[in-house]
Amino acid sequence: MSISSEQKQGMLFASAAFLMWGLAPIYFKLLDNVAAMEILVHRVVWSFLFLLVIVVTIKKWHTVVRVLKQPKLVMMLVVTAGLLGFNWGLFIWSVNNNHMLDASLGYYINPLLNVLLGFLFLGERLRRWQGVAVALAISGVVIQVISFGSFPVIAFSLASSFAVYGLLRKKLAVDSLPGLLLESLILLPAALIYWFYFMQSPTSDLALNTWQLNALLVSAGIVTTLPLLCFTAAAKRLQYTTLGFFQYIGPSLMFLLAVSFYGETFGVDRMITFACIWGALALFSWDSYRFAQKAKLRTAPKD
Repeated sequence: MSISSEQKQGMLFASAAFLMWGLAPIYFKLLDNVAAMEILVHRVVWSFLFLLVIVVTIKKWHTVVRVLKQPKLVMMLVVTAGLLGFNWGLFIWSVNNNHMLDASLGYYINPLLNVLLGFLFLGERLRRWQGVAVALAISGVVIQVISFGSFPVIAFSLASSFAVYGLLRKKLAVDSLPGLLLESLILLPAALIYWFYFMQSPTSDLALNTWQLNALLVSAGIVTTLPLLCFTAAAKRLQYTTLGFFQYIGPSLMFLLAVSFYGETFGVDRMITFACIWGALALFSWDSYRFAQKAKLRTAPKD
């Protein structure tokens, strides 16, 4: 089965997105003296401005206006914007409160949720071994709940919010750039109200900060926007199950950072759950490779 030019582009976009997401904790750790909500405000504000500059520069404003004339699309973007804002805020809080392993677990679970959602809502076929992989992942969580009395709330909140976000964005007839700009615009009023009326921290006044800190805060727009642009571009070009394969990159980098550089504890409860998730992902990868090889043989020209 040959890979189309569009699929190749999707794979490049997906690789870039998850590499950037996997390394993002390094950036947020540099801001661990700033409250998570404050960082979230900067993510929203500077992302909006960064996207606005891009849209104006490439003269794509008409695509934004076209979406604004469709109330149903705008209402769906309100939903996706809410999911995105929640996911952003929880991720920042997780990284800066020593829950990077939980964030890593969440994004390991995410591809398996993508498989399930693709089957339930997009009509994508769930093969036998994919079903076994999903069941194995669920088993790991159930074992943790029964044996240790704890449910990975942070991990599942991150995984489910981003999986549903990706599903809705794939279904919406909105290109990645205008969609992200409008999502940022929807979040912008709440962000500005919080900044000017409720944010009373020592770092809330940019005029009093060092230029290095302000540069980091403004960079939140780039750190946020670039991987999202790549992700939404990839989601439009790849099957949802294929997109899930690339999502191993981000959590693997997060896991290595958490254990090797930031000293988070890898306890027995996490070890069991991670082992089941890793096993499920290995099974899913093997099944995907096997299916692709069979498809190549079926479509290969015969002598």
